[in-house]
Amino acid sequence: MADDAQKNPEDTQAAEAPEIEDDGGIPMPSDDDALAAEATGPQAAPVDPRARLEELEAEAADLRDKLLRALAETENVRRRGQRDREEASKYAISSFAREMVVVADNLRRALEHVAPDARQKDELLESLAAGVEMTERAMLAAFERFGIRPIESLGQKFDHNLHEAMFEVEDPAQPAGTVVHEMEKGYVLDDRLLRPARVGVSRGGPRQPNGGAEAAPSPDAKAAAKEHRAAYEKQTDAQGEAAGSKGAKLDEKL
Repeated sequence: MADDAQKNPEDTQAAEAPEIEDDGGIPMPSDDDALAAEATGPQAAPVDPRARLEELEAEAADLRDKLLRALAETENVRRRGQRDREEASKYAISSFAREMVVVADNLRRALEHVAPDARQKDELLESLAAGVEMTERAMLAAFERFGIRPIESLGQKFDHNLHEAMFEVEDPAQPAGTVVHEMEKGYVLDDRLLRPARVGVSRGGPRQPNGGAEAAPSPDAKAAAKEHRAAYEKQTDAQGEAAGSKGAKLDEKL
């Protein structure tokens, strides 16, 4: 028995396999036949190549439009960032420059309060005034290197972008709207206003055309401007003394 099983393994497998009953001669469909029937069955609608091409072209156009918009937005962000960096680098010293122009104002006031006759008579006063002038020139040169420039106002047409009108002077000899006195010099940092010039403006005479020639202020205008300047300096000195007294009180408290 064992020898027969080893000699005829195919006969053994045929004996163990179950018999398939005949169902009337109809063949059983295989898996390949089922897949082919699904692919070619009536439920698979035919694809129109032209419609599919139009659909793909529309999708490609939409993706191209989105890509161009994203690139444009990225470029705008880059330009804004570059402009912000340039402005931050250019105008970073604005606060410091506003404080330094006050020092330049005080140097100029100190020189204006020294009479030329007194300088000629007193050698020590002459040396002191010369030192202050050298300091002022060095400071103005440093301003120029960093883009800080004074505003030339006297005899110019009043410009609200650069000037701050403090008072008006009746002066028929001057065109109306002409700056006849400068109480405090203005400055610009590159192309941006750092501090407006505080000026006195004439309100008599004909209107000054654009680009009109510079005219000298009349004696009445000079006297009125001098009075206003003295009042302004007195007010400034009083504010400085008040600030100093507050600082002294604070030091004592500390």
